[in-house]
Amino acid sequence: MSSLMKRYGAVLSAVVFLAGAVFLSMKTEGKTGTLQTESLPPASAGIFGENSSAPAASGDEMRAVWVPYMSLAMNGEKDQSETAFHKKFDAIVSGAKEKGLNTLIVHVRPFGDALYPSQYFPWSHILTGTQGVNPGYDPLEYMVKAAHAAGLKIHAWVNPLRIQTSSTPSILAQSNPYSRWKEEGVKGWTVQLDSGIYYNPAYPKVRELIANGVKEIVEKYDVDGIQFDDYFYPTESSVFDTGSYGAYLSQANKSGSALGLSEWRQANINALVSLTYKEIKEAKPKVVFGISPQGNIQNDLKMGADVVSWCSAGGYIDYICPQVYYNFENPVLPFDTAVKQWRELVTHSGVKLYYGLALYKAGSDADSGTWQKSSDILSKQVQLARQSGGSGFMFYSWDYFNSDQTKEEVQNVIKLLN
Repeated sequence: MSSLMKRYGAVLSAVVFLAGAVFLSMKTEGKTGTLQTESLPPASAGIFGENSSAPAASGDEMRAVWVPYMSLAMNGEKDQSETAFHKKFDAIVSGAKEKGLNTLIVHVRPFGDALYPSQYFPWSHILTGTQGVNPGYDPLEYMVKAAHAAGLKIHAWVNPLRIQTSSTPSILAQSNPYSRWKEEGVKGWTVQLDSGIYYNPAYPKVRELIANGVKEIVEKYDVDGIQFDDYFYPTESSVFDTGSYGAYLSQANKSGSALGLSEWRQANINALVSLTYKEIKEAKPKVVFGISPQGNIQNDLKMGADVVSWCSAGGYIDYICPQVYYNFENPVLPFDTAVKQWRELVTHSGVKLYYGLALYKAGSDADSGTWQKSSDILSKQVQLARQSGGSGFMFYSWDYFNSDQTKEEVQNVIKLLN
């Protein structure tokens, strides 16, 4: 990790300043790539020693579960009423409490939309089947109240750049920023690829929209935290931002200080993350801001997620939760190796480290069937997460706590949570 710190830490201030200065003066302008993970050394017998014993959970340990939009969706239900939604969410709350969890990471903006009345984004299609249609109630308001009434914390989960994919309606609401900008002839602020439509974070106005949307949540609702997940730049390909990067180069080359595409993208995302952090802290300082990136650090950097800076400097995040969705036999990045890498990466005292665990893989044939070899993989991962000095973990996702596929693994995990 030391080489990563040297490479990215030294240029942090210059990168952010340069990206911001250039794009403040820019005018509007006219298939997701597959990542190849890098080879890593084989896992050791145990990064904390063969005979290390796992410490008991501390009182403030994060024991969270992601509640994705699929678990909240009403568009496929015969009864789409407010009462039906309350019943659906109440079952999640009571189940999480029973299993020993203490935090819900709830999807509130999966596709540039909102599960609450917003002045920036349209109502989500998952509530009625049509984007922009008011369901007649405020889902987020109820979710916050229900979670807190049960003694659970709740973090609002936001996908910052994603607007449309195959999982969203082909017709976006007229109130959607994408629709409005298209009608106004604004170019470059959104990008359409084979995989979907995305916001382009190179532009200050786009970053402001995303950060203002987060501030709106924090100001209106008593959420305990905000979380961005791993969906930043959707591809390594330069086709995503040829125009905006070209405009940047035309100005930066004059001073002879142009950044490469990868570092320039990291600067754009850093500007978004730091602005979001600033807006949250100005609105409600106690609300925490976290990011859950991919578990492979090299892949994160390729996709514009400068996890090195976020974990080593202030003003970005309060916690990092890498999605360490690997088991101990992963040939490229074994779980214990990934845990060690992330533990070494997080050096700033104000950043907590949580681990994202792949509950959805338990008992499945994923990774050449290695998740079927035993029923205590996740419980061992929880123990190792505690040994590592991390502050907790998050499971993906809620529905898999109630699946026959994961039943034995869940039973073993629950023993460690209660």
